[in-house]
Amino acid sequence: MSHLVYIGIGGFFGATARYLITLWSKRAFNSKFPIGTLGINLLGSFLLGVLAHVNGPLALLLGTGFMGAFTTFSTFKLETLQFHLNKEWRIVLPYLGVTYIGGIALALLGMHVASLLH
Repeated sequence: MSHLVYIGIGGFFGATARYLITLWSKRAFNSKFPIGTLGINLLGSFLLGVLAHVNGPLALLLGTGFMGAFTTFSTFKLETLQFHLNKEWRIVLPYLGVTYIGGIALALLGMHVASLLH
């Protein structure tokens, strides 16, 4: 049962952080481009890379709980589909490219940073 507590606590804080960052980014940038979702997912990719070597309760709290609730694959997919259906290619193509390529690159960078810290 303690595993679920770690995941739940992390999830609460991850979802709350995502919500607050999304609200802030909508006010700060006032852009049709989903800067909040992109920033969250790129930051999440980097941080998950850093956490890749963490085990035990800390991995459940931060990796599964916090990062699982912080990053948002479903929102990314819904936004991408909406831009596609509206034929907003100037948004959908860069959004897809930066999210996938940037996410992988930042996860690798996070893993490299973590290896330097050990």
